[in-house]
Amino acid sequence: MMEMYKDFEISEFQISDYSNAVALWETIEGVTLNESDTVEAISLFLQRNPNFSFIAKWKSGETIGTILCGHNGRAGQIYHLAVSKSHRGKGLGKKLVSLCFSKLAQENIPRCNIFVYSNNQVGNSFWLNTGWHDPTTWKVLQKHVQA
Repeated sequence: MMEMYKDFEISEFQISDYSNAVALWETIEGVTLNESDTVEAISLFLQRNPNFSFIAKWKSGETIGTILCGHNGRAGQIYHLAVSKSHRGKGLGKKLVSLCFSKLAQENIPRCNIFVYSNNQVGNSFWLNTGWHDPTTWKVLQKHVQA
């Protein structure tokens, strides 16, 4: 799947896009990389969730946007929505999210979750201004898995 626009294209994220995606993620405030973001981990994620993640490239081939999306059968999850600073405010982030929601709807997944750091003002502003809500009735707990 590839969607062409005047100056950029959006296609399904492939593991061959990994190094360009990491280069973008490292420039985005609020995106933190960890052990779940190695090439091996992202490759497994893409295999478990085929056709759910997308990458946007400028006409020059420069990566200008990414989104990782998957689901567990009950709820979707979005990771690493990133749009380069020079391409923000033009609807690219919304388009990437919309593509993910279309895929989730095809699988009859009724809801989607995101994790946004509390101090990520840009990320929180984007999500809250595009219809997401911040529930105060629950919180996320986390523990690293150790063998």
